[in-house]
Amino acid sequence: MFTGIVEETGEVVDVDVTEEGRRLRIHHGFDAVEGGQSISVGGVCLTVEEYGDDWFSVFLAEETVAKTYLGEVETGDRLNLERAMPADGRFDGHVVQGHVDGVAAVETVDRVGDDWWFTFSLPAELRRYVVSKGSIALDGISLTVAELDDEAGTVSVAVIPTTYDLTTLSAKAPGDPVHVEVDVVAKYVERLVGDE
Repeated sequence: MFTGIVEETGEVVDVDVTEEGRRLRIHHGFDAVEGGQSISVGGVCLTVEEYGDDWFSVFLAEETVAKTYLGEVETGDRLNLERAMPADGRFDGHVVQGHVDGVAAVETVDRVGDDWWFTFSLPAELRRYVVSKGSIALDGISLTVAELDDEAGTVSVAVIPTTYDLTTLSAKAPGDPVHVEVDVVAKYVERLVGDE
């Protein structure tokens, strides 16, 4: 489990494509990582296979490639990184599983004073799980829904300078993809009331 509070961005330093699948090697600044550790990579929960002092590698299963844009990242690309939340740690964001529900695209980016206003397309099948002032994870970042436009099929968020500076949002432009993870509580409620 993650909180959506991104710790840093990591750089993809190698992409290895074989018959088995796709592996990414990512440079990081963490004090340490371990084999088998879960790390949110661009909002996707992945398992560390191999690691060194300042890098780790992850394998992308077919499902991961199909549901995310990680199958398209290349050497030099940067991705948001967050290690799994420790059981005795602070819970500052919201419940983020790293189980991506879909891919959206940046529609607009506007500077508003010291903040930024981002609007994203929202896949039609995910709209019912998003509410104004609710939580949403975009590229693994815990954000509050500032505005939901069902008619346009968009969701907007206000981004503070710290989030903008410490995450990959600062490099996003209209048309760029973002991973979307809706609040899992909404999906559980739907299942409990039988409205599928």
